Amino acid sequence: MPLESPTSLARVREAVRKSAALLRNSGALTLATVVTAGLGFGYWWLAARLFPPEAIGRAAALLSVMGLLGLLGDSGLGTLLVGEAARYRGRVAGLVSAATVVAMALAAALGMVFVVAEPLFGHASLIAGRHTMLLFIFGSALTAFTMVVSQALLGTLNGTARMLQQVVFSLLKLGMIGMAALAGASNEIAILMTWIAGAVVSWILVDLATHGGVRALLGRPDFALLHKLRHKVLDHYTLDIALQAPGLVVPFLVVVILTPTTNAAFAVVWMLIATAAAIPAVMATVLFPVVRASPKQSRHNFAVSLGVSLLFSTACAVFVLVYSREILAAFNPAYPDIAGSSLRFLGFSLLGSTLKFHACTLARLNDAMRRSSPWFLLGGILELCVAVAGAELGGLEGLVVGWTVVVSIEGACMVLYAGYVAYSGSASRPPSSGSQPTQPRSTLGSAPGKRMPPFDSPAPCEVPAGGIYITAKGTDA
Repeated sequence: MPLESPTSLARVREAVRKSAALLRNSGALTLATVVTAGLGFGYWWLAARLFPPEAIGRAAALLSVMGLLGLLGDSGLGTLLVGEAARYRGRVAGLVSAATVVAMALAAALGMVFVVAEPLFGHASLIAGRHTMLLFIFGSALTAFTMVVSQALLGTLNGTARMLQQVVFSLLKLGMIGMAALAGASNEIAILMTWIAGAVVSWILVDLATHGGVRALLGRPDFALLHKLRHKVLDHYTLDIALQAPGLVVPFLVVVILTPTTNAAFAVVWMLIATAAAIPAVMATVLFPVVRASPKQSRHNFAVSLGVSLLFSTACAVFVLVYSREILAAFNPAYPDIAGSSLRFLGFSLLGSTLKFHACTLARLNDAMRRSSPWFLLGGILELCVAVAGAELGGLEGLVVGWTVVVSIEGACMVLYAGYVAYSGSASRPPSSGSQPTQPRSTLGSAPGKRMPPFDSPAPCEVPAGGIYITAKGTDA
């Protein structure tokens, strides 16, 4: 007796055919994410074997803060370049240069502010000397540069160069961490130097490999054009910050409230969760252009993206629940004793994150970024407050449980709210007569607050054959 009837197999084939664009683009980007993540795990495994836990904890916290300051410096400029680079082909180099200058200057300034204010945050001083301070400020500016230029490469449909930079960066820092240990280095400064040097050299090598593809994006800064597009930057900025900032702050909170040694163990599982979260983030991101390209299949594609992402997140959560101590021991035999079983529930926060990613995509499809951002911001503040309260009351396990519960509740509420916005927008939109051919909608000329319901949007957005067009910022493990 056959396990599957011909009718069931036909339905499966039809479902796959309908979601071909979503699965193809998500699969390609997922493959790049997995390769980069594997090299990132190798880096931190080697670092955990060669450096003391306190140095690992301090370095992980500093790198998280650098990521946060880079994101704040980016200030939505990278997302702007993804959508607008193709509209200003003759001025794209000036626009990218202006965005890069602004982002790096803002990130460096925020880095200086953090250096001055850091002693006020707690007993664990992360900026221990002048060398650490200079590396931290330069690293914050470099992070902003990487975010903006990576998005510019995607905006000019040169995603291959971006992925190449990620892989080369991961390979370089993996080699450099081994060389640093052989040279006798044993503190967080060496880890920061491998990260920064790897990023700088990777951009140089990618530029050479692409015959000046990176330099072609940089010209005389066109601040006038950037000023003209400032309102679009602000629409994306708040949503980006609300979605990504809390996750970058948590490792720093562990150092401040608990100890750098505790953060060394926490950072291992946190890195695993962040890497796993990249998969549903990719699915949700690729969903944006796929829905624009095929509005008739939008409901099906959304259901496939959300369903696959939730299944994947559940599998990862169960894996962490069962094997959290074994994961810690694989990095350093001392880590299970440091963290105990406190991290076993952290994987379930992936379910809430998956819901948040898809709610964010609904908001962007609905042109409701400004309307949704306050709720995402409120949720991000609540996440951090509950994490702090949990750490104060129950140590590391209290932080993990508090964070997981609030992220899950927030994700469910965000999806319900975004679905309501989509439904209300669809209900208020007059029906199309069908007698006139649909014309693409220009986002530059749209009125503030105007929404296009995501599930019956007529505006096409072609996904380049063989290419990948995404709007989310990549994450390097």
